[in-house]
Formats: sequence, C-alpha cells, structure tokens
Amino acid sequence: MLRRFLILFALVFFVSHATADAILPSGDQPGARDPTLLKRYEGSLIISYEDKAFDEYLLPTGSLRMDADRERRDGHNNRWFEPLDALELEGRRVRLVYLIPEGRSPLEVVRNYRDEVEARGGQVLMECKREECGGDPGRSSGGGGGEMSLAMVLRAEEQIVDPPLSTGHCAQTERIQDQRYLAAALPRDQSHLAVLTYVLKAGHSCKALNGRTIAVVDLIQGKAREQRMVQVSAPEMARAIDTAGRIALYGILFDFDQATLKPESAPVLAEIATLLRSATDLRLLVVGHTDNAGGFEYNRDLSQRRAEAVVTRLARDHDVNPSRLFPVGVSYAAPVASNQTEEGRAQNRRVELVQY
Repeated sequence: MLRRFLILFALVFFVSHATADAILPSGDQPGARDPTLLKRYEGSLIISYEDKAFDEYLLPTGSLRMDADRERRDGHNNRWFEPLDALELEGRRVRLVYLIPEGRSPLEVVRNYRDEVEARGGQVLMECKREECGGDPGRSSGGGGGEMSLAMVLRAEEQIVDPPLSTGHCAQTERIQDQRYLAAALPRDQSHLAVLTYVLKAGHSCKALNGRTIAVVDLIQGKAREQRMVQVSAPEMARAIDTAGRIALYGILFDFDQATLKPESAPVLAEIATLLRSATDLRLLVVGHTDNAGGFEYNRDLSQRRAEAVVTRLARDHDVNPSRLFPVGVSYAAPVASNQTEEGRAQNRRVELVQY
C-alpha cells in the first residue's frame, strides 16, 4: 500500500511540475512555418501552429454587438456577442500565434501587417482597437461568466489545439490589454486575413509571458460564401457608425444595370430613416459601390445615380431632410473582395453609409 502511494505521489508531483509553468521559447514550434504569401513581424517566434486543408471561418468585418436575446450564452456562460458584419469563408485555414519581441506594441504589429496587406494590393476591411471592437476587450479566448470577446468569436477556447498551460495555450487564453484587430482581403491571392494582437496580463503558471505582445494570425485561402447582416436595424447601424464611422448595407437592391430601387429595399430604407430621426445631428455620405463589370466611368455614373436614388427615396417616402445626406458614386474603386468570382462581385455591389 505504501509503495502504491509513493508511486502515485511521484506521478502527481512529476505531472504537476512538468506542466506547472509556460516557458519562453528559444525557437519556433517544431513543424511550424510561415505562409509563403505573408511575412512575420521581424524577430517573432511561432508558439502555436495549426494548418487545416479545408475549414470554415467567420471573419468579423464589423464590431461585436450583444445578441438581442440577453439570455443567450456560449459554452462558458458568457453573454453572446456576434459581429455586426462578417464574411463566411471556406478553404485552407492556417492559424499562427506569434510571440512578438520584447518591447514591441500591438500598434506596431498591426501597422506592420497593414503595410504587408497594402504591399500585396489587398484591402483592409476593418480595423479597431480596445473597446471599439465590441465585447470584452480584456479577454482573449479564455474565461467564463462574463461577456464574449473578439478572440472568442475568432476561436473558442475549446477549439485551441495546444495543451493546457503550454506557451501557446497561455498566449490565447490569459487576460489581455491594448487589443488591436485587422481584417483584410487579399484578392490577388484569393485569401483573407485576420490579425488580433494584444499584450498579455498573464499570471500563475503563465507568468513568463506577462507583459509580452502576442499576434494571433488567421489566414484563409479560399472564397467568401456570403456577406452577413443583409437586414440591419437602426440601432445596429448606429453602433457600427459610432465605432467604425461607416456601415456597408447589402439590403438596398437595384434593377440590373439600373438606378431603380427594388421593392425589397424598403425595410432597410425605413431603418435608415429611423436612424436619422433618432440621431438628429448625424450627417451621412451615401456611397454607391459596384463590381467591375463594365468600364470605370460607366460604373461611376451608375453608382452615383444609385446613391442619388437612395437619397431621393428617403426624402420622398420618409421625410428625411436631403441636406443631411450627400450621395457619392465611387464605381469599383473600393472593392471588399475579388471581382474574379460571382461571390466577390456580389460583395462589392453595396451601399455604404459614412459619417461626415
């Protein structure tokens, strides 16, 4: 009996000490490698790596907002939050978690990735910081009994592949501060990118990482299935404009190659009118966007007429003062997806409201 007790004690002691503390790595996680189309932040190390040949991924392109059902919870009893706008993607998914060199800030990291996106001819779809992103800005993917965070939307704790208390697991589950987020499209590479970077407030067994900047990078090589949030309420519009200064609307529809509004557009126009009645000082650019079918000048004229049609209809049917709205047509100058596919072209055909 004594011998069995000693053996059990030794096993418990060994396991507890073997997993007691995350340690700072001296190199990349074995088998991990950078994707060919994206450079890492100089001097950083890969501490978690996952490569799936085919997967689904929800890419937030709008700030998070609490679900209308205030009782809805995730698997950890957190109040449910979801992005105001998002792209549902499928294809190869690579997740890399980087330990950034000491003394580097999340702002430096996200600016570095923004430069990479622009150098590859990409398009930034969303950028936010701290509370602007919505949800709990002090949480990564771990924790329960509060509000969901952006990290939880990107990757729930139970989906993390690293063993508990490992360096990679600590980097994705401890408390955080100074959160920064970037979502981007890389049409030339038929890819999308999410970068979430923050400073860890790590304790206990993860204390070796306390104060260090982490970058969680998700690269999805594939196509967008659909743009979410076609029907958007006035409060949702207000939240998006308040946090990001703009919102893209996909529920304003026109006859093919015309500036004639379809009847299905009526609910969204009514919500815009409600927004303007509730925010009496709000002034908006109404920006028309097209795909690249046809010449640039042709589409600039079409997008301008469509933006003007929205302003006209709001004034006529909802008694909105047209001086609060300025119609702008930008043709296909600001795509959010590749124009090489029908799915991408559908995402590029939109009306945006931009505060000015």
